[in-house]
Amino acid sequence: MNSPRSVTAAGADGLDAIRTHPAEAVLGFDFDGTLAPIVDDPASARAHPDAAPALARLAPRVGALVIVTGRPAAVAVEYGGFEGIDGLVVLGQYGLERWESGALTVPEPPPGVAEARAKLPDVLKAAGAPPETFIEDKGQALAVHTRRCAEPEVALERLRSILAALAERTGLTVEPGRLVLELRSPGMDKGMALRSFIAGRGSRPSAVLFAGDDLGDLAAFDAVESLRAEGVPGVLVCSGSAEVTALAERADVVVDGPEGVVGLLGTLLGASS
Repeated sequence: MNSPRSVTAAGADGLDAIRTHPAEAVLGFDFDGTLAPIVDDPASARAHPDAAPALARLAPRVGALVIVTGRPAAVAVEYGGFEGIDGLVVLGQYGLERWESGALTVPEPPPGVAEARAKLPDVLKAAGAPPETFIEDKGQALAVHTRRCAEPEVALERLRSILAALAERTGLTVEPGRLVLELRSPGMDKGMALRSFIAGRGSRPSAVLFAGDDLGDLAAFDAVESLRAEGVPGVLVCSGSAEVTALAERADVVVDGPEGVVGLLGTLLGASS
Protein backbone atom coordinates (compact mmCIF):
# COMPACT_ATOMS: atom_id res chain seq x y z
CA MET A 1 0.00 0.00 0.00
CA ASN A 2 1.23 3.50 -0.85
CA SER A 3 1.68 5.56 2.33
CA PRO A 4 0.21 9.07 2.48
CA ARG A 5 2.71 11.77 1.53
CA SER A 6 1.49 14.02 4.32
CA VAL A 7 -1.02 14.13 7.14
CA THR A 8 -1.87 17.43 8.88
CA ALA A 9 -2.88 17.67 12.53
CA ALA A 10 -6.47 18.45 11.48
CA GLY A 11 -6.44 15.48 9.13
CA ALA A 12 -5.14 13.19 11.86
CA ASP A 13 -7.94 14.38 14.17
CA GLY A 14 -10.49 13.69 11.44
CA LEU A 15 -9.17 10.22 10.78
CA ASP A 16 -9.23 9.48 14.50
CA ALA A 17 -12.86 10.60 14.67
CA ILE A 18 -13.78 8.31 11.76
CA ARG A 19 -12.06 5.38 13.42
CA THR A 20 -13.57 6.10 16.83
CA HIS A 21 -17.14 6.65 15.62
CA PRO A 22 -17.36 5.10 12.13
CA ALA A 23 -21.10 4.49 12.29
CA GLU A 24 -21.77 8.25 12.18
CA ALA A 25 -19.05 9.20 9.68
CA VAL A 26 -19.71 10.39 6.12
CA LEU A 27 -17.08 9.49 3.51
CA GLY A 28 -17.22 11.18 0.11
CA PHE A 29 -15.26 10.56 -3.06
CA ASP A 30 -14.82 11.94 -6.53
CA PHE A 31 -14.70 9.30 -9.30
CA ASP A 32 -12.30 10.14 -12.16
CA GLY A 33 -8.76 10.61 -10.92
CA THR A 34 -9.73 9.54 -7.40
CA LEU A 35 -11.29 6.10 -7.62
CA ALA A 36 -10.52 5.64 -11.33
CA PRO A 37 -7.28 6.46 -13.18
CA ILE A 38 -7.46 9.29 -15.72
CA VAL A 39 -7.39 7.95 -19.29
CA ASP A 40 -7.37 9.56 -22.75
CA ASP A 41 -10.89 8.32 -23.58
CA PRO A 42 -13.44 8.99 -20.80
CA ALA A 43 -15.51 6.03 -22.05
CA SER A 44 -12.58 3.73 -21.26
CA ALA A 45 -12.28 4.81 -17.62
CA ARG A 46 -12.82 2.13 -15.01
CA ALA A 47 -12.40 2.22 -11.25
CA HIS A 48 -9.24 0.82 -9.70
CA PRO A 49 -9.89 -2.93 -9.41
CA ASP A 50 -9.73 -2.78 -5.61
CA ALA A 51 -11.99 0.27 -5.25
CA ALA A 52 -15.41 -1.41 -5.35
CA PRO A 53 -14.39 -4.28 -3.02
CA ALA A 54 -12.93 -1.78 -0.54
CA LEU A 55 -16.07 0.35 -0.61
CA ALA A 56 -18.28 -2.71 -0.23
CA ARG A 57 -16.39 -3.77 2.90
CA LEU A 58 -16.47 -0.25 4.29
CA ALA A 59 -20.15 0.52 3.58
CA PRO A 60 -21.75 -1.40 6.48
CA ARG A 61 -19.29 0.06 8.99
CA VAL A 62 -19.76 3.79 8.32
CA GLY A 63 -22.67 6.19 8.43
CA ALA A 64 -22.67 6.92 4.71
CA LEU A 65 -20.60 6.47 1.58
CA VAL A 66 -21.22 8.93 -1.25
CA ILE A 67 -19.56 9.45 -4.62
CA VAL A 68 -19.92 12.97 -6.02
CA THR A 69 -18.97 13.13 -9.68
CA GLY A 70 -19.40 15.21 -12.80
CA ARG A 71 -20.29 12.06 -14.70
CA PRO A 72 -23.86 10.85 -15.07
CA ALA A 73 -24.62 8.79 -11.98
CA ALA A 74 -25.47 5.63 -13.93
CA VAL A 75 -22.19 5.83 -15.84
CA ALA A 76 -20.18 6.11 -12.63
CA VAL A 77 -22.01 3.11 -11.21
CA GLU A 78 -21.30 1.08 -14.35
CA TYR A 79 -17.66 2.11 -14.74
CA GLY A 80 -17.03 1.70 -11.04
CA GLY A 81 -18.66 -1.71 -10.67
CA PHE A 82 -20.73 -0.28 -7.82
CA GLU A 83 -24.11 -1.85 -8.64
CA GLY A 84 -24.18 -4.31 -5.76
CA ILE A 85 -22.82 -2.09 -3.00
CA ASP A 86 -25.57 -1.60 -0.42
CA GLY A 87 -25.44 1.75 1.30
CA LEU A 88 -23.51 3.55 -1.44
CA VAL A 89 -25.04 6.71 -2.92
CA VAL A 90 -23.79 8.19 -6.20
CA LEU A 91 -24.52 11.86 -6.91
CA GLY A 92 -23.93 12.46 -10.61
CA GLN A 93 -23.68 15.62 -12.69
CA TYR A 94 -22.40 17.54 -9.64
CA GLY A 95 -25.42 16.49 -7.60
CA LEU A 96 -28.23 16.87 -10.14
CA GLU A 97 -28.64 13.07 -10.37
CA ARG A 98 -28.87 10.49 -7.60
CA TRP A 99 -28.38 6.71 -7.68
CA GLU A 100 -29.15 4.67 -4.60
CA SER A 101 -29.98 0.96 -4.21
CA GLY A 102 -30.44 0.60 -7.94
CA ALA A 103 -32.87 3.53 -8.23
CA LEU A 104 -31.86 6.47 -10.41
CA THR A 105 -33.30 9.99 -10.21
CA VAL A 106 -32.53 12.20 -13.22
CA PRO A 107 -34.02 15.67 -13.85
CA GLU A 108 -34.71 17.12 -17.29
CA PRO A 109 -31.59 18.75 -18.83
CA PRO A 110 -31.53 22.55 -18.72
CA PRO A 111 -32.58 24.07 -22.07
CA GLY A 112 -29.20 25.72 -22.56
CA VAL A 113 -27.52 22.34 -22.96
CA ALA A 114 -29.44 21.59 -26.17
CA GLU A 115 -28.52 25.00 -27.58
CA ALA A 116 -24.87 24.58 -26.64
CA ARG A 117 -24.86 21.06 -28.10
CA ALA A 118 -26.04 22.41 -31.45
CA LYS A 119 -23.56 25.29 -31.52
CA LEU A 120 -20.48 23.67 -30.00
CA PRO A 121 -19.01 21.97 -33.13
CA ASP A 122 -19.07 25.24 -35.08
CA VAL A 123 -17.67 27.14 -32.09
CA LEU A 124 -14.74 24.75 -31.84
CA LYS A 125 -14.11 24.97 -35.58
CA ALA A 126 -14.17 28.78 -35.51
CA ALA A 127 -11.75 28.75 -32.57
CA GLY A 128 -9.25 26.64 -34.49
CA ALA A 129 -9.46 23.75 -32.05
CA PRO A 130 -7.07 20.94 -32.97
CA PRO A 131 -8.78 17.94 -34.62
CA GLU A 132 -7.91 15.80 -31.60
CA THR A 133 -10.23 17.94 -29.45
CA PHE A 134 -13.37 15.97 -28.64
CA ILE A 135 -16.76 16.53 -27.04
CA GLU A 136 -18.14 14.26 -24.33
CA ASP A 137 -21.93 14.54 -24.19
CA LYS A 138 -23.11 13.85 -20.64
CA GLY A 139 -26.77 14.63 -21.28
CA GLN A 140 -26.95 17.27 -18.55
CA ALA A 141 -23.62 18.81 -19.62
CA LEU A 142 -21.03 18.94 -22.41
CA ALA A 143 -17.32 18.43 -21.78
CA VAL A 144 -14.61 19.54 -24.22
CA HIS A 145 -11.42 17.52 -23.84
CA THR A 146 -7.95 18.41 -25.15
CA ARG A 147 -6.03 15.49 -23.59
CA ARG A 148 -5.41 13.85 -26.97
CA CYS A 149 -3.96 17.02 -28.54
CA ALA A 150 -0.23 17.39 -29.20
CA GLU A 151 -0.16 20.44 -26.91
CA PRO A 152 -3.18 19.88 -24.65
CA GLU A 153 -2.58 22.82 -22.29
CA VAL A 154 -2.17 25.25 -25.20
CA ALA A 155 -5.32 23.93 -26.85
CA LEU A 156 -7.26 24.27 -23.60
CA GLU A 157 -6.21 27.89 -23.10
CA ARG A 158 -7.16 28.69 -26.70
CA LEU A 159 -10.69 27.48 -26.03
CA ARG A 160 -11.22 28.89 -22.55
CA SER A 161 -12.59 32.33 -23.45
CA ILE A 162 -14.72 31.23 -26.39
CA LEU A 163 -16.35 28.45 -24.36
CA ALA A 164 -16.98 30.93 -21.55
CA ALA A 165 -18.77 33.15 -24.08
CA LEU A 166 -20.87 30.23 -25.32
CA ALA A 167 -21.76 29.31 -21.76
CA GLU A 168 -22.87 32.87 -21.03
CA ARG A 169 -25.07 32.94 -24.15
CA THR A 170 -26.75 29.65 -23.25
CA GLY A 171 -27.18 30.24 -19.53
CA LEU A 172 -24.59 27.65 -18.54
CA THR A 173 -21.35 27.81 -16.58
CA VAL A 174 -17.86 26.52 -17.35
CA GLU A 175 -16.29 23.98 -14.98
CA PRO A 176 -12.52 23.59 -15.55
CA GLY A 177 -10.83 20.25 -15.01
CA ARG A 178 -7.83 18.17 -15.96
CA LEU A 179 -7.44 19.12 -19.64
CA VAL A 180 -11.19 19.57 -19.94
CA LEU A 181 -13.70 22.43 -19.90
CA GLU A 182 -17.28 21.45 -19.08
CA LEU A 183 -20.40 23.44 -19.91
CA ARG A 184 -23.07 22.66 -17.34
CA SER A 185 -26.00 24.12 -15.46
CA PRO A 186 -25.13 26.73 -12.82
CA GLY A 187 -26.36 26.59 -9.25
CA MET A 188 -24.91 23.26 -8.18
CA ASP A 189 -21.40 22.13 -7.35
CA LYS A 190 -19.79 19.28 -5.44
CA GLY A 191 -19.73 21.27 -2.22
CA MET A 192 -23.44 22.04 -2.40
CA ALA A 193 -24.12 18.40 -3.28
CA LEU A 194 -22.12 17.16 -0.30
CA ARG A 195 -23.73 19.62 2.15
CA SER A 196 -27.21 18.78 0.86
CA PHE A 197 -26.53 15.05 1.17
CA ILE A 198 -25.34 15.44 4.76
CA ALA A 199 -28.28 17.69 5.67
CA GLY A 200 -30.68 15.15 4.18
CA ARG A 201 -29.45 12.47 6.57
CA GLY A 202 -30.94 14.41 9.46
CA SER A 203 -28.14 13.81 11.95
CA ARG A 204 -24.81 15.46 12.65
CA PRO A 205 -21.92 13.31 11.38
CA SER A 206 -19.08 12.31 13.67
CA ALA A 207 -16.66 13.25 10.89
CA VAL A 208 -16.60 13.97 7.17
CA LEU A 209 -13.97 12.93 4.64
CA PHE A 210 -13.81 13.94 1.00
CA ALA A 211 -11.26 12.69 -1.53
CA GLY A 212 -10.73 14.40 -4.87
CA ASP A 213 -8.13 15.22 -7.47
CA ASP A 214 -9.35 18.09 -9.64
CA LEU A 215 -10.45 21.71 -9.52
CA GLY A 216 -14.12 20.76 -9.38
CA ASP A 217 -13.42 19.07 -6.06
CA LEU A 218 -12.34 22.30 -4.39
CA ALA A 219 -15.98 23.15 -3.67
CA ALA A 220 -16.28 19.88 -1.74
CA PHE A 221 -13.11 20.80 0.16
CA ASP A 222 -14.78 24.13 1.01
CA ALA A 223 -17.82 22.24 2.33
CA VAL A 224 -15.66 20.06 4.58
CA GLU A 225 -13.85 23.12 5.90
CA SER A 226 -17.14 24.87 6.64
CA LEU A 227 -18.27 21.79 8.57
CA ARG A 228 -15.01 21.93 10.52
CA ALA A 229 -15.86 25.50 11.47
CA GLU A 230 -19.14 24.11 12.86
CA GLY A 231 -17.24 21.61 14.99
CA VAL A 232 -17.37 18.53 12.75
CA PRO A 233 -13.95 16.87 12.29
CA GLY A 234 -13.01 16.73 8.63
CA VAL A 235 -10.42 15.18 6.35
CA LEU A 236 -9.40 16.59 2.97
CA VAL A 237 -7.77 13.90 0.81
CA CYS A 238 -5.95 14.66 -2.44
CA SER A 239 -5.44 11.95 -5.01
CA GLY A 240 -2.20 13.49 -6.18
CA SER A 241 -1.06 14.04 -9.77
CA ALA A 242 1.39 16.20 -11.67
CA GLU A 243 -1.46 17.83 -13.63
CA VAL A 244 -3.27 19.55 -10.73
CA THR A 245 -1.59 20.85 -7.58
CA ALA A 246 -4.29 23.11 -6.12
CA LEU A 247 -5.86 20.31 -4.08
CA ALA A 248 -2.55 19.02 -2.75
CA GLU A 249 -1.83 22.50 -1.41
CA ARG A 250 -5.03 22.41 0.68
CA ALA A 251 -5.27 18.73 1.54
CA ASP A 252 -4.71 17.13 4.94
CA VAL A 253 -3.70 13.86 3.32
CA VAL A 254 -1.99 13.46 -0.05
CA VAL A 255 -1.79 10.01 -1.63
CA ASP A 256 -0.52 8.77 -4.97
CA GLY A 257 -3.56 8.61 -7.23
CA PRO A 258 -6.40 6.09 -7.09
CA GLU A 259 -4.09 3.37 -5.82
CA GLY A 260 -3.25 5.56 -2.85
CA VAL A 261 -6.93 6.31 -2.23
CA VAL A 262 -7.73 2.59 -2.20
CA GLY A 263 -4.80 2.06 0.16
CA LEU A 264 -6.19 4.72 2.49
CA LEU A 265 -9.55 2.94 2.46
CA GLY A 266 -7.75 -0.21 3.52
CA THR A 267 -6.25 1.64 6.46
CA LEU A 268 -9.69 2.80 7.56
CA LEU A 269 -11.03 -0.73 7.22
CA GLY A 270 -8.33 -2.20 9.37
CA ALA A 271 -8.83 0.43 12.04
CA SER A 272 -12.60 0.04 12.22
CA SER A 273 -12.92 -3.71 11.84
